[in-house]
Amino acid sequence: MDDAPQEDLDPADLDTQLRRVDPDRWMSSRFIGDADKRADVVALYAFDHELARAPRITSNSLLGEIRLTWWREVLDEIFEGRPVRRHPTAQALAEAVRRRGLTRPPLETLIDARYRELDASPMDAKEALAWARDTGGLAAEIAALILAPGADVGPARAAGTAWALGRKAAEAPVFGGVFEKTLAGARAAMKHLPPEAFPAVAHAALAGRRKGSDLARRLRLIWAVARGRI
Repeated sequence: MDDAPQEDLDPADLDTQLRRVDPDRWMSSRFIGDADKRADVVALYAFDHELARAPRITSNSLLGEIRLTWWREVLDEIFEGRPVRRHPTAQALAEAVRRRGLTRPPLETLIDARYRELDASPMDAKEALAWARDTGGLAAEIAALILAPGADVGPARAAGTAWALGRKAAEAPVFGGVFEKTLAGARAAMKHLPPEAFPAVAHAALAGRRKGSDLARRLRLIWAVARGRI
């Protein structure tokens, strides 16, 4: 294995990279007015994307575990105050942790959740819901905390869970029922989310909608942000 996970684009440009590999969350991040907060949210999403790649680009589960361990070692460096390896996402994540006072346990949970994907056996509905909650759901909650520090941002997790589960349901329609129930709960929870945190969950308005032009998806996001509803 190489010294670090590799990217196809210029490693210094996380924003451009995120636009290509994660267009839903990239578009939602455009509604973050503060440039530093937007950069920190992009760093978080880039980290989550790196974790998601581990099960997809490795030929066996052992190599996937090695990649996830690599990122756990990045957290060791960040939270132990040691020099952080010169990988663009690792460096950006370290800066986000420093600026926002992020804690280790949620970031470690993002890593732990990806181990289930290294198992080739199909997930059942309960597993899929737990996976979605600890991947897209937790990432949305951390992003919301960056945007609204000190506020109750728990509802963001419900919306991020719906978004992640919607992507899973697009691949395996058997999860359609649990997705619809989760989305309904997330929509109800939005009334309790601080408005300044809404860009952390705006992409949930695209949950279950994998088709449509880029323009149609952008317009849907704009409408969601204007109403504060997904």
